Amino acid sequence: MNYNGKDFLRKFLPQVIERSHEDAEIWVADNNSLDGSTEVMKEEFPDVNLLENHFNAGFAGGYNMALRQIKADYYVLLNSDIEVTPNWIKPVIELMESDEKIAACQPKIISYYDRSRFEYAGACGGFIDRYGYPFCRGRIFQELEEDKGQYDDAREVFWATGACMFVKADVYHEFGGLDDDFFAHMEEIDFCWRLKNYDYKIMVCPSSTVYHVGGGTLPKRSARKTYLNFRNNFALLYKNLPKERLFITFFVRLILDGIAAIKFLLQGGVMDFVAVIEAHAYFYKNLPKLRQKRKALRQKHVSNIYKKNIVVQHYLGGKNKFSELDAEDFS
Repeated sequence: MNYNGKDFLRKFLPQVIERSHEDAEIWVADNNSLDGSTEVMKEEFPDVNLLENHFNAGFAGGYNMALRQIKADYYVLLNSDIEVTPNWIKPVIELMESDEKIAACQPKIISYYDRSRFEYAGACGGFIDRYGYPFCRGRIFQELEEDKGQYDDAREVFWATGACMFVKADVYHEFGGLDDDFFAHMEEIDFCWRLKNYDYKIMVCPSSTVYHVGGGTLPKRSARKTYLNFRNNFALLYKNLPKERLFITFFVRLILDGIAAIKFLLQGGVMDFVAVIEAHAYFYKNLPKLRQKRKALRQKHVSNIYKKNIVVQHYLGGKNKFSELDAEDFS
């Protein structure tokens, strides 16, 4: 998927072609870029399949529009700001072929700029805590661990990053793909949770590695990103939580989100403060629509949810590494 990423296309697409053409058919889906990306594709990569979305439907809607037009056994959702490595595809496919219940998988995601450390968006597999806060093997909030091979075992996780997600095509379409209304941010967590509610597995395959630039569309400090993260996090919780967990989860989140909003304000982040308020307003306004989505889905207790609050464990308990979390605290 590409949006205003012509420089990334020029930098990384040649490696994708060189290191993937024997294992995969390569498509670039452009989300109505305004920077000349499609012209670059047509002039410099005329042999690569190009799909042009006629409006920017975001990460979620953009992929859905594109993948409806592509027939395959597996899809690899790949950001344009990723450098792939030799033999990055086969290990993941072999792992997924070993168990029919594995629906999605990600490789190890390393920072493009600091190749000794994991990258924020996915690291070595994603998890959430009981209140919906996401974190990863190799990344808790802004703390990025050095990759010393400590997470090199292939294992089940809660979510696989949308920056580089392998997914079985028939499962993708059966579950309606990513939720268009998310636009961007956390749509892959929602998607993976939906799969887990139907007993599918999400995996990480560290024997495959890619390098991710990250933050290519929105800067890390962005009120728009704050809004999408808070809004979409509330939506995915409401859609997927078992009924008996709804009230307590949202009660606690109201308190924690209020604290986060005040913290933004005290740090001078007025627009981030406003973004949290707007995210909550969106949720309440769209509750009838979300209720219909919830009714159409199954909710159950699923594995690999952290039973404690990662906010408390990190900021008050000093837990900066995934390995410092007690394995018995994962349901």
